[in-house]
Amino acid sequence: MSIRVRLAPSPTGNLHIGTARTAVFNWLFAKHHGGQFILRIEDTDTERSKPEFTENILSGLRWLGLDWDEGPFYQSQRLDLYRQAVQTLLDKGLAYRCYCTPEELNAMREEQKAKKQAPRYDNRHRDLTPEQQQAYEAEGRTAVIRFKIDDDRPIVWDDLVRGTLTWAGRDLGGDMAIARAAKPGEIGQPLYNLAVVVDDVDMKISHVIRGEDHIANTAKQILLYEALEQPVPKFAHTPLILNPNGQKLSKRDGATAVNDFQQLGYTAEALANYMALLGWSPPDAEERFTLDEAAKQFDFARVNKAGARFDWDKLNWLNSQVLHELSPETLLEQLIPYWQEAGYEFDVESDRPWLLQVAQVVGASLTVLPDAVEMSRPLFVESVEYDEKAQQQLAMEQVPETLAAVREKLAESEALTEDVAKDIIKQVTKELKVKKGLVMKSLRAALTGAVQGPDLIQSWLILNTRGLDLQRLDQAINH
Repeated sequence: MSIRVRLAPSPTGNLHIGTARTAVFNWLFAKHHGGQFILRIEDTDTERSKPEFTENILSGLRWLGLDWDEGPFYQSQRLDLYRQAVQTLLDKGLAYRCYCTPEELNAMREEQKAKKQAPRYDNRHRDLTPEQQQAYEAEGRTAVIRFKIDDDRPIVWDDLVRGTLTWAGRDLGGDMAIARAAKPGEIGQPLYNLAVVVDDVDMKISHVIRGEDHIANTAKQILLYEALEQPVPKFAHTPLILNPNGQKLSKRDGATAVNDFQQLGYTAEALANYMALLGWSPPDAEERFTLDEAAKQFDFARVNKAGARFDWDKLNWLNSQVLHELSPETLLEQLIPYWQEAGYEFDVESDRPWLLQVAQVVGASLTVLPDAVEMSRPLFVESVEYDEKAQQQLAMEQVPETLAAVREKLAESEALTEDVAKDIIKQVTKELKVKKGLVMKSLRAALTGAVQGPDLIQSWLILNTRGLDLQRLDQAINH
């Protein structure tokens, strides 16, 4: 069998993390089997579909490295194909025109609600005579097209994640609307379940991989495949992404779209890595990997049935690992926009050697990219303000004397190197008989305005290249 999978997002919002995780699973499965990953944009909801959402979806997938083999195909350009399928079902007597008004359907639902019954269409127009149809049309009524569902029909399939699943026809809400209301003799806008089946048949999709919230749709769609006399693909329904409290992830939880994570400073590699772990566990238990590495091991036997809880700590750890592995050149390119937005003054070209040093010194401590703004602030600004702990440190006994000794030896040095800096600290410690920790902590407070931060020696060297270290030592000594 030729493996062909698809991602079929609706452009009614930005690329959601759940859709992106579905894309990751489809991509991994296709690559594992040497198959094809097809992208289809389901934009038949003309009122809610927006070009900017389509672009957001495409750019988000590209950013994550989820390249597609075919597409994007747009459902809005394939309406004739769907209408042909609807006509086929009408001709076979498997679908019919329903003339119920919205008021009649609302009254039906209210009656069911009063009787504590599950809402469903009661199939009242399934067997209209030609005369009854003509009478409704004479009233000026429009008609939706409904597909007949046998209440007594069991629908069974072997799900690649959940095993054997069984649905009863009576649980599918009555005969299913497959085309919107239209004038007599016309077929209106085809609806989701019909269009999906037609597309998957036409695109020869072998496996449909999507979230568990589509299980009821799968039961309906299997009936449509059979009615159209087409082979039924295999299905895999992946677990939902839950918030840390075990509830379905929603906008109330903060970041839910891929571009939200971009703006928060997460890398594409870390986010893609983490999404693969949302519901799947690699056989070697390794959590840090690229998508290509994951594809070699991916299968649905290791995809969980239970919901996948979003773990910010794990995502942060993965992102920090990615950032720490980046070369200074690559990291610098990602940090420059954040520094520019913060208003730091520098020239990208002429200051590049110095900027590379800054990127290198902060890179080892980053969790997300925006961390670099505050972390590197002391290296960009002319003078620093002391935070509370730095003020306490500078006010300690022996600190002014210690900093003065450091300043004196620094002024005597021809050039500051890593070895010279370490030697200065060693000499001051020995001569003043103070602990090395006091010298290091006081020096950091003086140079950066804080008692914690990136590597002290490297920060000192960077400040020295701009002549700021002596200036800040003087400021601290006179504090």
